[in-house]
Amino acid sequence: MVADKSGCMNNPMRVIARLEWERKLRAEGIHVLAGVDEAGRGPLAGPVVAAAVVLPAIWVEQGLPLELEELNDSKQLTAGQRELFFSLLTCNPEVKHALAVVDAETIDRINILQATHKAMNAALAALQPAPDHVLVDGLRVKSLAFQQTPLVKGDALSYSIAAASVLAKVTRDRLMLEYDRKWPQYGFAEHKGYGTPTHLANLSRHGPCPIHRKSFAPLRPTQGELFAL
Repeated sequence: MVADKSGCMNNPMRVIARLEWERKLRAEGIHVLAGVDEAGRGPLAGPVVAAAVVLPAIWVEQGLPLELEELNDSKQLTAGQRELFFSLLTCNPEVKHALAVVDAETIDRINILQATHKAMNAALAALQPAPDHVLVDGLRVKSLAFQQTPLVKGDALSYSIAAASVLAKVTRDRLMLEYDRKWPQYGFAEHKGYGTPTHLANLSRHGPCPIHRKSFAPLRPTQGELFAL
């Protein structure tokens, strides 16, 4: 693998594999193309976080810098890799990014799907400049206020979506570490709010705290059934 003077890799196969949609849309006249993704749809506690990322045009044309070549769906990376990529992306002034957080109270009020879409729209609206088009991980988002191309498993197909996946995941994990310090009895640092046996046992022992999603099972049933294990 060879890198040019800009530090970008000259690997046509990887460019095609992970930048195919970015290059295709740029060829159609799209200049500001964002990837958007979320973290935290499934947990019993904590917010849902969305990130939007616009990669530099030169990366789309020539490939990512060598230190970012393993960028992937955040679920396929270790915590250490995610932290490294988060730092590389957010510290590069050429990478435009924005984040949005929707809390558990709002999730309970409008449901998790609407809360996720709300976070996506907020992250995209915060980008400067505003995107002309968006690559979305998953199915089409009807409420998205931008032209979009949905990609099933997009965080493994597009570097733009993968970058958004990492930013959203790291941001949410850091928030859950803060919540762990505030409510250490639940073990948020370990499970990040997901419904693990440890989390369910701690819910049974202590009851819910303010960041638990009251509309999610097992918190949704009547009080007498809430924490039956």
